[in-house]
Amino acid sequence: MTDPVSSIRNLGPASDAGFARVGITTAAQMRELGADAAYLLYLQAGGQPHFIGYYALVMGLQGRPWNDCRGKEKDDLRERFDTLKAKALASPSKDKGRLDLEAALDIIGVVKRRN
Repeated sequence: MTDPVSSIRNLGPASDAGFARVGITTAAQMRELGADAAYLLYLQAGGQPHFIGYYALVMGLQGRPWNDCRGKEKDDLRERFDTLKAKALASPSKDKGRLDLEAALDIIGVVKRRN
């Protein structure tokens, strides 16, 4: 069996679900893509931007606790995060509306969520 995304330090079941929406289902895939590329895909698919979630991913890929990020390193990560958000907004995803619709239908129990 392959290790899920949530096997990476700092990540849990919500990370598994969020990244699975863009086809990232294993820790190996996440490591190969890297934090920035993976997070950009997540945002482009309609994922909600969350700075702590982003830097927890970055820290986790380095094998560090999420709260180990401080000072200039944290400021630099904030700049990278803001750049990723801007890129995601500049490149509208053709699937975003569909994913939003599917999420809404899943909430009310009309369709089963895609994996």
